[in-house]
Amino acid sequence: MSRARADVLVVGRIATLAGEAGLGWVEGLAIAAGRVVAAGARSDVEELAGARTRRIQLAPDEAALPGLTDAHLHLAEGGLAEDRLDLTGSESLEAALAAIAGADRRLPGGAWLQGRGWDADRWGGWPTADLLDRAAPGRPAAIWAHDHHALWVSRAALAAAGIHAGIADPPGGVIRRDAAGALTGILHETATRLVTGRIPPVTIDDYERAIAALARRLVALGVVAVHDPGGLSHQGGLGAAFAAYRRLAERGALPVRVHACVREEQLDAAIEAGLRSGDPVGPPGGRLTFGWLKLFADGTLGSRTAALLARVESEPGRSLPPGTERGVWMTPPERLAQLARRAADHGIACQVHAIGDHAVRAALDALEPTVDRTALRPRVEHAQLVDPADVGRFASTGIVASVQPIHLRSDADAARRLWGARAERNGYRWASLVASGATVAFGTDAPVEPIDPWPGLEIAVTRRAASWGRDARPFGPREAVSLADALRAQCCAGPASAGEPDRGRLAPGCRADLVVIPAAALLEPVEVGGGLGTARPRLVLIDGEIAAAA
Repeated sequence: MSRARADVLVVGRIATLAGEAGLGWVEGLAIAAGRVVAAGARSDVEELAGARTRRIQLAPDEAALPGLTDAHLHLAEGGLAEDRLDLTGSESLEAALAAIAGADRRLPGGAWLQGRGWDADRWGGWPTADLLDRAAPGRPAAIWAHDHHALWVSRAALAAAGIHAGIADPPGGVIRRDAAGALTGILHETATRLVTGRIPPVTIDDYERAIAALARRLVALGVVAVHDPGGLSHQGGLGAAFAAYRRLAERGALPVRVHACVREEQLDAAIEAGLRSGDPVGPPGGRLTFGWLKLFADGTLGSRTAALLARVESEPGRSLPPGTERGVWMTPPERLAQLARRAADHGIACQVHAIGDHAVRAALDALEPTVDRTALRPRVEHAQLVDPADVGRFASTGIVASVQPIHLRSDADAARRLWGARAERNGYRWASLVASGATVAFGTDAPVEPIDPWPGLEIAVTRRAASWGRDARPFGPREAVSLADALRAQCCAGPASAGEPDRGRLAPGCRADLVVIPAAALLEPVEVGGGLGTARPRLVLIDGEIAAAA
């Protein structure tokens, strides 16, 4: 054991997640220079105390664990979304239209109305431009669906983008039309860019403020690191968000560690700048790192655009745009492979959005030749429907499965309806992936879902959400993971995918990122609506320093 004097001693019930299984309980930690120097019995760590050592004594009803990493959270865009119209709580179309009318009244003339959170399944059908125009007459408006893969736009927005009834669907996108061929005001996938490209761009200053504000909220929830998969709309160059991250990093003003990613249209700029995955951006030893190239194979479940091996189940009274019965390829498989190979040639790792089972297979095919060619590991994002033949490919290749358990809360009904028997047999296969030996990393996908990581951990273990009601049956209960595996997916796997062996555990040599929560959160069996899903940290340390305190 090192004889270095500790700057901080933490004493109490501490889950270190050291080793390959279990929670790794110890009685004490000693921290020096921002790293754990000892973990074990209280008497052992007490030997490292000095006159200036600060002591943190956990209460009998508290426990500590490593800081959480959100492996898929749109930090920059999520920060902006905090100040925009949010229809997530609008249970009916009428309630949404009232909220839109209120937002319209608060905006100056000519300004764009932007928002998010509507759900065609929740409302029983697709909204229309005509309805939007009644709530915000003459206003250019663009409101993202819950999944951020469909955009509800006004007639003024369609006109600004030059979209008319005779225009063809762009590659990888769908302009929704009614039975007569008239525009409805719903754009899917790459078609959304026709409108978002007309919205005045966000400034670097605005991104700075948004990032810093949301990051502080994340720290208070116990999240110490974020992998930001990039913008939700088309970006030019490296983009204003990347510039904002760099500014914050250079000032030492990033509240959390960030791996910032780029999209396909930014790849050339990243290569020209000499960026390589895993490289620090800003001062060495700072909190900003260049992450992955984010690619999109397909769309989503809710937008009926996930790429499937077998066609989606039919819905009475709700037709699909022609040719989309098996989803939409945002990027064709051969193009995915080309882009992944080109990125790897320049030291840039890839992560691929893949929801449907066909998209997951194509993502694995594209990423496999890039394994071990970059500092960061290639990843498949979401992997919501995985064919049995592909489950073992994650572990055998080392490709990471980056999943968001919280999606199951809102997806379960639609998955059963649209994917039929496949949904619970092959959907959200977290336990199968863990059992196969795959690295499974958890995230929230905020702002698609809320930033709070704790409900997702609960759902991963119980396969149920409190919002479903007390008598609701679990979704595919065989795919539930243990509490220990869930915590490892949230704390350890994200850093593992990013080549950070010194994060995610509270073992000697690891960074002292630590969260103190109620011990009831770690009681088993985990209950729906219990301590895990509602956990709130009392204290958060980053590099051994207090980052948040309740």
